[in-house]
Amino acid sequence: MTEALLTPTLSEAIERTRAHIAEIGRLLYERRLTDASGGNISVRVGDWICLTPRYSGSKRRWHLQPEDVLVVDLDGNKLLGEGDLSRESKVHLRLYREFPDGQAVIHAHPQHVLVFAVTRQPIPPVLECTVKFGVIPVIPFAPAHSEALAEHVASAIRGQEARIRKQAAAVIAPWHGLFCIGKDLDAVFDAVERIDTNARLILQGRALIGADAFTQAQAALLDAVAGAH
Repeated sequence: MTEALLTPTLSEAIERTRAHIAEIGRLLYERRLTDASGGNISVRVGDWICLTPRYSGSKRRWHLQPEDVLVVDLDGNKLLGEGDLSRESKVHLRLYREFPDGQAVIHAHPQHVLVFAVTRQPIPPVLECTVKFGVIPVIPFAPAHSEALAEHVASAIRGQEARIRKQAAAVIAPWHGLFCIGKDLDAVFDAVERIDTNARLILQGRALIGADAFTQAQAALLDAVAGAH
């Protein structure tokens, strides 16, 4: 443990963050924005990262206590907490090193986004509240927990720094799920839920009137919106 970590101000911020992460983990699970098979949450606090431990879903069903949340440095060295680092910590740490405006990362398995992940389809915005995220791109496939996956995620986030500063930027990993980085944890949670709602409406809209008709309806709506401005 370093002396800096033990300063009262930093220690208090870390404990608040660990409690916040535990709360968001339960919300993700309850709202079916992730599942028992995986996902992970992290938040930057100064030079440290608060990160959910491995098996948060499969063994704990996302009912974490604040003390369950690990504290690591940017190289992944554990400073506080019991248990192993999440296997996707490589992606989280890579994003923090490359995008200094990013203060929180969520990797999740939202039920509707997963349909786009397994079909390798990007998610276009179909709601006013998701336009700010642009089209959520699909990255090239890489095995879970690999350095290649971390590189693909970081590469797709590059150029989206303004979205991180405004709220969040996200990418879809095929066969895997969603990675989202943003300005703080509440902003990232909000983005994950908006993107999954957006994905659900695409699926339901295509089922209701057909894919071609849905695309035409969206084009007409975009034209109307542009005309209104």
